[in-house]
Amino acid sequence: MTGRVESIHIATAAEAPMRGVAEITAVAGVGLEGDRYATRTGSFSAKPKPGRQITLVEAEAIEALGREANLVLAPGETRRNLVTRGVALNHLVGREFMVGGARLRGHELCEPCSDLARMTGKPQILPGLVHRGGLRAEILEGGLIRVGDPVG
Repeated sequence: MTGRVESIHIATAAEAPMRGVAEITAVAGVGLEGDRYATRTGSFSAKPKPGRQITLVEAEAIEALGREANLVLAPGETRRNLVTRGVALNHLVGREFMVGGARLRGHELCEPCSDLARMTGKPQILPGLVHRGGLRAEILEGGLIRVGDPVG
């Protein structure tokens, strides 16, 4: 199953606004250059885990929130690094896969939390993203990731 990267988002510090970029360098064992987890300034940086190096969410899940809960989110509002289309991210838990020039390993589902509801001001985001809030992954081999790159 091959999908693609629809958008890329990073934040410079915990709770800082996410900003979109056209391309980013993934650094093995670290994270995305300039992102809060690569610089160890994320909300959970004091509890480092390989699965916190990069996060992904399906564009289809964001669109489903609009249909099912009348909740419109901008892609970066999910606070995930990559928005993908055409790939079932839940199926990548425990598997290695490529995103552009980087090789990743899916670690666990990225379930929504109260911090996300608080930062978006949209508490209905929590039930709407349960089991489809994205994927936490480890960067095994670094490389360049661009909008439009294949995922799979």
